[in-house]
Amino acid sequence: MHVRPAPPTSTAAPASAITGSAWVTSLAVPDGPSRTQVDRVQFAPGARTRWHRHPLGQVLVVTDGTGYVQRRGGPAQLVRPGDTVRVAAGEWHWHGATDTSPMTHLAIEEIPADGTPTEIGDPVAGAEPAPATAPPVSRTLVLEQRLPAPRLVDLVEIRRITIAPGHGSGLHVHNGPVFGSVEAGSAVYEIEGGPASVLRPGDVFYEPEAARIARFDAQDDGVTFIAHFPVGPGETPRLDLLDS
Repeated sequence: MHVRPAPPTSTAAPASAITGSAWVTSLAVPDGPSRTQVDRVQFAPGARTRWHRHPLGQVLVVTDGTGYVQRRGGPAQLVRPGDTVRVAAGEWHWHGATDTSPMTHLAIEEIPADGTPTEIGDPVAGAEPAPATAPPVSRTLVLEQRLPAPRLVDLVEIRRITIAPGHGSGLHVHNGPVFGSVEAGSAVYEIEGGPASVLRPGDVFYEPEAARIARFDAQDDGVTFIAHFPVGPGETPRLDLLDS
């Protein structure tokens, strides 16, 4: 048995396989007799794969957001968190986000021992997917975080914060927990002593009360996020900068 820590970074999906912006995090690679590959793929709104097919098929597990899947000759189908899609061996298909929502899924497939690659076809035509009826109300759990100890809260501030490209917040702490979600752009996020990760649109984060936040650094596209600051009686949300 081998436990692999969560990868700190992801890579941009190749333009030869994706229309729009998507990022891939490799979670498991073929090793020894096991030929299983597992990737986490995050699609920005409107991003989708080209038509393609896998020699041995593929399983998709939607973990966040809303997207479409479609096999050649069939209708586009709306998928949501918890949905599982099994793609048959050699079946032409595509998958990606809706135009208004990002989508994240796990992609699980067996890699042929002879190295036969996935076959990539044409981009999905602009008229596709066929319109799918979404429910009038959709609720998706994006973060469930238990605090280390009960806390009395009588005020919550919600702020939209923008950090310019190449700038960061500096080493800091907050006097209460912080819950946030990225709206646009991207940032490198790191709690002191922990691994760094890249936050992109649709990602959520939690900063524990009094935790030393080593990095919240905007990348080349800057970053805009919504942050929720709950505090108790007589408190106001505060950010204290620290010496590095």
